[in-house]
Amino acid sequence: MKQVDYIIVGCGLASISFCEELRAKNKTFVVFDNNSQKSSIVAAGLYNPVILKRFSEVWKAKEQLEIALPVYAKIENELNIKIDHKLRILRRFTSIQEQNKWFTSSDKPNLEPFLSTQLVKNTNSAIDAPYGFGEVLHAGRIDTETLISNYKTFLKEIDCFEERSFEYGEIQFQTESIQYENIKAKQIIFAEGFGVKQNPYFNDIPLTGSKGEILTIKAPNLKIDYAIKSSVFVIPLGSDLYNVGATYDNVDKSNQPTDNAKEELLSKVKSFIKCDFEVVNHVAGIRPTVKDRRPLIGRHPKQKNVYVLNGLGTRGVMIAPYVAKKLYNFIENNEALGSEIDVNRFFLSRI
Repeated sequence: MKQVDYIIVGCGLASISFCEELRAKNKTFVVFDNNSQKSSIVAAGLYNPVILKRFSEVWKAKEQLEIALPVYAKIENELNIKIDHKLRILRRFTSIQEQNKWFTSSDKPNLEPFLSTQLVKNTNSAIDAPYGFGEVLHAGRIDTETLISNYKTFLKEIDCFEERSFEYGEIQFQTESIQYENIKAKQIIFAEGFGVKQNPYFNDIPLTGSKGEILTIKAPNLKIDYAIKSSVFVIPLGSDLYNVGATYDNVDKSNQPTDNAKEELLSKVKSFIKCDFEVVNHVAGIRPTVKDRRPLIGRHPKQKNVYVLNGLGTRGVMIAPYVAKKLYNFIENNEALGSEIDVNRFFLSRI
């Protein structure tokens, strides 16, 4: 019988962040993952503290970045990989009115650290931006694919990874622990993203799911080392490659790329990128989104050592380390989660 403190189901951004909390506190664990969920892998990976559609602050952006960036730096150092790419984000203005709205927003105390008051003029003939750009400060990109693939390899090396499906019906509940096959654990964390819809313990949480599709294009004449936000994001990857995204589809719940999304992205990017390019990749994944745009974190209403860590939505790289720390402190130190993120805000009648 193998004894651990935690079983974790899933190996995306949420799971990795929780693993890092456990490692920092010398807790033992094992992770189960069957590679069925793609949202973390195909995510654009931007950490951007501003909602650029309406120039407003992302929920708890400052607190999230203060926790998240040291976590990624620690992973980079220990795994000898590069995942955190500091990146300028330029918001393309479409009118004088948008410029004015930007400068008005930059005067707000919560936004002042993140919005530059210097208008950036466009000097690139491959980009149509007659009204210039506003620059977002303290932004960047986490290479989620490199992070997840290397972290799984690391977990295998330390004998903490099971690359297979988790069978929910095999859980045996004991007085102060659970048993799963030959593993005995004090707690189990389900961090499965949209895959939680197949989980009988949490399949009724209000996770709506939003399908996102991203193109990778090769544009040798674009020559930018910053991200552009217009009707879509254009994010530099190096070697003349750029990610273009993303779409939002609340109906289709498959991980298969679609021609409609491809045409939508191409139409939007061609409205402001004026050089030739070719599409070299097209991926899709289901984001674990929630109707109130807040995470779903907490304890099962009946099984006291069963927890969920989910609902990271479209900003997983920022939110994951923040909510992982919140959940750990809730379990181990009895610290309140807060009503905004507690999954039981939807299920008070069941408790």
